Amino acid sequence: MSEQFSLFRPDPEVVRSEPPENRFQRMRVLITVKTAPNPSETYGETVCVAALRLDLDHLGWIRLYPINYRALESNSQFRKYDIVTLEAKPRTKDPRVESRQPRLDSLKTENHLTSWEKRMAYLDDHVEDSMCDLLSAVRDQPAARSLAAVRPKEILDLIIEPHLGWNPADQRKIEQYVAQLDLFESGPRTALQAPRFKAWYRYRCHSSGCNTHRQGIYDWELVALQRNVHARDDEGVREAIREKFLDLMCAPKRDTIFYVGNQLAHPQSFMVLGVVYPQRIKPVRRG
Repeated sequence: MSEQFSLFRPDPEVVRSEPPENRFQRMRVLITVKTAPNPSETYGETVCVAALRLDLDHLGWIRLYPINYRALESNSQFRKYDIVTLEAKPRTKDPRVESRQPRLDSLKTENHLTSWEKRMAYLDDHVEDSMCDLLSAVRDQPAARSLAAVRPKEILDLIIEPHLGWNPADQRKIEQYVAQLDLFESGPRTALQAPRFKAWYRYRCHSSGCNTHRQGIYDWELVALQRNVHARDDEGVREAIREKFLDLMCAPKRDTIFYVGNQLAHPQSFMVLGVVYPQRIKPVRRG
């Protein structure tokens, strides 16, 4: 006599699958942001990558997370302004509409955009003028847009302060990750080092009545720059940060645009994730 199936046990003949909207989908994207790495209990360290999806039926910003960039195989690594294809699906634990979980072994690089002219051909239609409007939308609806490219009206200051190091919880995450053994890794894991300085932009957007915005800079380039000038004293590192992130990126001859994104736990708290700074057609005086 054949076995009867339980009313409470899944029928093995029935294939269970996720709803189509929750499955991995192949997408074509332009990488625009790679944030500074942060300690992670699960992955050791993670970066958040923002990208512009280029598929005609899904144009717009997406967030790819989590990514342990240093642990990626060389054929899965990528640069800012690479056009890549990869598989990704919505993150079930993240209500932000742009968030996707990537399948990194599916990533293939098509090409790299070397000039600002080529990059802006993709970005121009996605640049907006009001940070105030983004904040207002999130206050009304926490699941509102969480990524954007904002062109500031006036950049008022770059604030640089010492980084006090990882807090005890983050330090434990790093130590646990370094202590773990992975048979597939070629060498010992190295601890994520905290940068010496952190920085913020203070600026005014184009909204009438804007009271200014003060947003922390979470760009990978801020950490990489400090690594490159690690032999300098503190004042020398501060000078290098100011030269690049203010004198170069925000020069009057530059059409400065900030990539901004918010935090999952604090949706009204936006950060500067990266900076776009092509030559301005008509230079303006910085106030």
